[in-house]
Amino acid sequence: MPLPPPEFPAFDPAVAEGMVGTGAVMAGIPEYLGIRTVEAGAGRLVAEVAVREELLNPFGALHGAVLSALADHVLGAVVYTVVERGYWAATTEFKLNFLAPVRTGTVRAESSIISMSRRTAVVRIDMENEGRAVAAVQGTVTIVPPRA
Repeated sequence: MPLPPPEFPAFDPAVAEGMVGTGAVMAGIPEYLGIRTVEAGAGRLVAEVAVREELLNPFGALHGAVLSALADHVLGAVVYTVVERGYWAATTEFKLNFLAPVRTGTVRAESSIISMSRRTAVVRIDMENEGRAVAAVQGTVTIVPPRA
């Protein structure tokens, strides 16, 4: 049975819109991996990464660290759609189950906040590639208020 969705009184559509598309600024690992945010809404974010040769392991499958980095990215990023400006999100922990190898195409990660308090959010992430599930993730994010 699906959990009832939490309420997000601080949802800012402008923040969500700014995270999507070519205008979104990426740096570091997300930029190197080519992570693209393709959808963002209240407590929901979808990002994709294209499989490239340099991201494959010696056996020709996408390295697990790429899926892990994608999970970590969307785990925190989804929180920014629903917290007040100035707050920041820090991944506390996550559990990643690899379900199937990825060899070609694009990995799509859909994250949803399933529970949220003033200080933490629990996020579920489903990853798919070419129509099949490749990873299931659940994690916790610490929500840090701005410094006074």
